[in-house]
Amino acid sequence: MAEEKKPEWRKRIAFLTEHRYFTIIIMVLIFINAVIVGMETYPELHTRYMEWFHFADRLLLWLFTVEIALRMIAAKPFYHFFHSGWNWFDFLIIAAGHLFAGAHFVTVLRVLRVLRVLRAVTVLPSLRRLVDALMRTIPSLFNILFLMGLVLYIYAVIGTMLYAQVSPEYFGNLQRTLLTLFQIITLESWTEAVLRPLMEVEPLSWIYFISFVLVGTFIVFNLFIGVIVNNVERANEEEMPPQAKKQDVEALQSEIRDLKEMLNKRE
Repeated sequence: MAEEKKPEWRKRIAFLTEHRYFTIIIMVLIFINAVIVGMETYPELHTRYMEWFHFADRLLLWLFTVEIALRMIAAKPFYHFFHSGWNWFDFLIIAAGHLFAGAHFVTVLRVLRVLRVLRAVTVLPSLRRLVDALMRTIPSLFNILFLMGLVLYIYAVIGTMLYAQVSPEYFGNLQRTLLTLFQIITLESWTEAVLRPLMEVEPLSWIYFISFVLVGTFIVFNLFIGVIVNNVERANEEEMPPQAKKQDVEALQSEIRDLKEMLNKRE
């Protein structure tokens, strides 16, 4: 049975919601929402202009509601709108803004206003691809996190055994040592705060720290980056139009033919 065609008015709404200017307008509204949420963190501004903030918040909420409604109408049938997890995210954020409206849910509403800023991810395809790639890295990251946990635990036990008496504020027990090693991984002020004072008492302690930085920071973190970059490239390839993929394959085949001809001429 042939698929029923969309009515003309539905096609126009679909064209509107997919238009570049429509996306720009939604991004501007999200930016305005972010600015308003930031301004509300200043008590003097929030107290003085409370009514204006409330009016702007309700206006933005209803504008976003109209946007979601238009996107649902553009889908044929409308429940196809919920086939995407990003659409679910948009719908729940906006619907929660209506459900929790009231004086008893002020804190919840403020959190939801902040979460509306995350809708910028759903609007921009490039950001969606990046987040999708990050989500794909989660299964691969478990092995890397397990390896990182082993490295941290081994170095924490060694550091506690070696330097608990010398520097109890950083290596007094296993928990403190783990926190110290986490600071070292971030490469944030660890030489002045941890390494140099300890070297005045234990001159060879640099071996422990340098080896941990090499293993923990440079090797394990590069594994994280490698997995993420690999998944980002894979996501970009999947989003590539079929015609572009075909052209890439043809170009690769042409290069292979050229290489074969060069080898044959040398023989």
